[in-house]
Amino acid sequence: MLIIGICGGTGSGKTTVVNKILEILPKDQVAILSQDAYYKDNGHIPLEQRKYINFDHPDSIEFELLLKDVEKLKRGENIEMPIYSYITCTRAKETIPIQSKGVIILEGILLFTDKDLRDVCNVKIFVDAPSDERLLRVIKRDIIERGRSIEQTLDRYTDTVKPMHEQFIEPTKKYADIIVPLGGENQVAINILAATIRHKLGLEKDDFVSAPF
Repeated sequence: MLIIGICGGTGSGKTTVVNKILEILPKDQVAILSQDAYYKDNGHIPLEQRKYINFDHPDSIEFELLLKDVEKLKRGENIEMPIYSYITCTRAKETIPIQSKGVIILEGILLFTDKDLRDVCNVKIFVDAPSDERLLRVIKRDIIERGRSIEQTLDRYTDTVKPMHEQFIEPTKKYADIIVPLGGENQVAINILAATIRHKLGLEKDDFVSAPF
């Protein structure tokens, strides 16, 4: 089994990199776990106070549950991945069934802040991007997907996203095996990543799904 960890700041392009990896791997051999699904349930906090939750701090993540699920997948067991709502800041009663596969992709901004999760990854990837580009992506995402206004998004970026990135996320770049500047738009880095995955799996290029490399 190959476990790939993908970390990087909010809006850095991690999703694009994940999709690029999916292009080169047989889809039925890949399981994806998002760190975002493992935010702690905040249903016990009054609704008005939930908007002040710092989602960019490691304490907001239930890393123990994420690691437990990864260990289950390694043993060939299936799991039920939580569903988290940024609108209500709570977990849904429903879950997403995830089957154990030959390749597991772990993705999240704070992934490498947890040593146990870093250690379980065979390949660690840090997706990098300039702060102004990340801010633009954050604005688009928070308005469209999370129902926030521009003012709320900018305040959140200034108060939590930027300082938390500098304190917790940026320093974890040193743990990466591969750094991908400019996110999924960096074709050279993606090519190196693809070659690394092929080598780790012991497969030749012809064993992969056709991809523009």
